[in-house]
Amino acid sequence: MATDEQLSAIRARIDAIDTQLLELISERAKCAQEVAIVKLEASRLAAEDAPLFYRPEREAQVLRAIQDRNSGPLPSDYVARIFREIMSSCLALEQPLTVAYLGPPGTYTQAAARKHFGQSAIQETHKSITAVFRQVEERRCDFGIVPVENSTEGMVGQTLDCFLESSVKIVGEVELPVIHHLFVGDKTGSGPLSCVTGHPQALAQCRSWLDTNLPSVAREEAPSNGEAARRASEEEGVAAIAGELAAEMYPLVCRSSSIQDYASNTTRFLVLGNEFVPPSGVDKTSVLIASRNRPGALLNLLRPFEEAGISLTRIDSRPSKTEKWTYVFFIEFEGHLDDEVVANIMKELEEQSIMLKRLGSYPRAPL
Repeated sequence: MATDEQLSAIRARIDAIDTQLLELISERAKCAQEVAIVKLEASRLAAEDAPLFYRPEREAQVLRAIQDRNSGPLPSDYVARIFREIMSSCLALEQPLTVAYLGPPGTYTQAAARKHFGQSAIQETHKSITAVFRQVEERRCDFGIVPVENSTEGMVGQTLDCFLESSVKIVGEVELPVIHHLFVGDKTGSGPLSCVTGHPQALAQCRSWLDTNLPSVAREEAPSNGEAARRASEEEGVAAIAGELAAEMYPLVCRSSSIQDYASNTTRFLVLGNEFVPPSGVDKTSVLIASRNRPGALLNLLRPFEEAGISLTRIDSRPSKTEKWTYVFFIEFEGHLDDEVVANIMKELEEQSIMLKRLGSYPRAPL
């Protein structure tokens, strides 16, 4: 039949394209190996430390260019994700990356690590945000990833507090839509529930759904959604609020999907490293500032940004923990520390603050 002949012809074209794709991906991987050889040789001749193989600004530039050049029919963010995985696999040929994340397995933080570094990175789970900072600072892991804010629940105070004590830099950001599901283990199946467990923020983000659908079921907080998923997989009558990744890590069945109260709920994560990142062209900068305790102190800190036309994307405060009723401000804005206008603002802020800590400039999340 004509239809069978048409399908056969299309499938033959697909097979030919797949062969071309494989050849091109292999050629790209060989280029990555050549890059590693050149960098290692240059480092040896200059008697320098190990070269930097992962360049956040370069990766962001490539992904943005891919999205700009995409003509469809696949959406640009889909195409960028495909290229992210290709880049991740090629980078692993140069030097496998180790990435510390807030665990246990199955958390949104692990999902953010996958989104940013691809699946070829070696992921290490840690029990606390402080532990992730320590792994990066002590160079036991190349990078780390921690949550910093949620669009409905606000800033993660522990992450901001860690920056006060740590020397690590911010080298990237990840934005991850929060899509909560209600999971149960095989022992529970469609049976009755005795409790719903999840991270406190997850329980808060699903409060209305739980009030409507499970009003009489007890709610118990867990250290993380990953831990909640583990518990649900083992205990009868226990349901967990978690993301899709949890179902890959534990034997779970989804009882209800997309139970978050707000469809636009998003969590933002910061990527931690030890080196400042060069400009990518579309960057953000984060700083910590402790001001003198006097009237108009915050207004004076913000005025240089307004006068220079620099857009602030986030401002938050934390107790300084060194002096009663004094605060440290976490300020995030568009631009890079290497920009002349930003450098001038930093000089002005140093003159009117008792502490200015440059946490880093980094590419705006390309995905």
